[in-house]
Amino acid sequence: MQGFITISLLIVANVFMTFAWYGHLKLQQKGLITNWPLWGIILFSWMIALMEYSCQIPANRIGYSGNGGPFTLVQLKVIQEIITLMVFAVFTTLLFNNEALKWNHIAAFACLILAAYFVFMK
Repeated sequence: MQGFITISLLIVANVFMTFAWYGHLKLQQKGLITNWPLWGIILFSWMIALMEYSCQIPANRIGYSGNGGPFTLVQLKVIQEIITLMVFAVFTTLLFNNEALKWNHIAAFACLILAAYFVFMK
């Protein structure tokens, strides 16, 4: 159950992180924040990132084997990176029409799956 909670929180955290890092680009494209100063964009992104941290930190505490969770630190990091790229791929293909997944992106995902396999190998 701790593994499921950890991965769920990491997914939610990465959705917020992706919006914090890249959402302002879409809002600018839509003309919603074209006149905002850079400091305003940074503050807006940090407000979203606060939600990311509110999920990421509990995920790491719950999932870490040193706290009774099922994952080592390395495993947590690899899981987080895989989730980050999966969320980013969905975000990019759904919100940015001029961006497309190409064969090399799929190859990179395959390498990450191999990384996860090796990290979890005993």
